[in-house]
Amino acid sequence: VQLQASGGGLVQPGGSLSLSCVGSGRTFMSYNIAWFRQAPGKEREFVAGINLRGDSTWDSNSVKGRFTISRDNAKRTVYLQMDRLKTEDTAVYYCAAGPVRETASALYDYWGQGTLVTVSS
Repeated sequence: VQLQASGGGLVQPGGSLSLSCVGSGRTFMSYNIAWFRQAPGKEREFVAGINLRGDSTWDSNSVKGRFTISRDNAKRTVYLQMDRLKTEDTAVYYCAAGPVRETASALYDYWGQGTLVTVSS
């Protein structure tokens, strides 16, 4: 499966942004999808994940209550709605596909190219 992330940009603290991850191929619906992010000088970290049916999600404590992940399999798209953004949310955001419900990036097989989110006043 191939993934393409989009929707990044510049937003002020407290603002909102929505990211999209579009998958190609009929196998898209066979994978759990997760969002990761990597800030400058830091390791890639897990943000949120959603199972292949879209009825179960899991997320990191740093974004809990602010970010919402969802998916539309008919559109082969996973969304990340980001609200109440903070400066520390600034990073390149990647979507990834994997067979298991996990938070470790090494367990995800396919990756999108990343989209930059900058939170700044």
